[in-house]
Amino acid sequence: MSISENIKKILTQEVPESVKLVAVSKTKPIEQILEVYTFGYKIFGENRAQELSEKYSKLPKDIEWHMIGHLQTNKVKYISPFVYLIHGVDSFKLLQVIDKEGTKNNRIINCLLQFHIATEETKFGFDLSEAKQMLESNEFSNLQNINILGVMGMATFTENTQLVRAEFKELVYIFNQLKSKYFSTKSDFKEISMGMSGDYKIAIEEGATIVRIGSLIFGER
Repeated sequence: MSISENIKKILTQEVPESVKLVAVSKTKPIEQILEVYTFGYKIFGENRAQELSEKYSKLPKDIEWHMIGHLQTNKVKYISPFVYLIHGVDSFKLLQVIDKEGTKNNRIINCLLQFHIATEETKFGFDLSEAKQMLESNEFSNLQNINILGVMGMATFTENTQLVRAEFKELVYIFNQLKSKYFSTKSDFKEISMGMSGDYKIAIEEGATIVRIGSLIFGER
């Protein structure tokens, strides 16, 4: 199947309208992104700031760009003028840099707080107590140019679907804790970004509002 047929199938048969699909275009050439864009889909995710910045400069400006990978503080400047949503905010230091770049660019930058839900040590993210400590701090309340829309997490890369499901349940639990305690009056705090090509169906069943799918659209790297 072609790339446009792939995305059509996923959008019509597999991802409900209530869930946002981010087409993960990392490492993919401009031509393939344009094929999806020409089909009529305009939401893309990249995991490297410089690659994202380069693609932004070459592609139509009505694309909604998501930064889905681990973001280093010194790379925020490449994407801060235009990025729609940063999924992987995994430290207060990073959030402060995003806020500073938002101020420079005179815009408020949307963010998700990334939580470490996987058994693997290599995954980044807050734990719940760290996040609570940050959200209750004076330093956090001073940030003016960030807007937290929800949470993000990556499950363990495994065939064990029960483990994956349990990890997604944990992220939903974290979301509900934060929503009730810190964001109860904030209507746009509603996003749970979880699930990729291998596990997005489980993620949707468990309450994902955003899924990140690459290889099922563009083919294996």
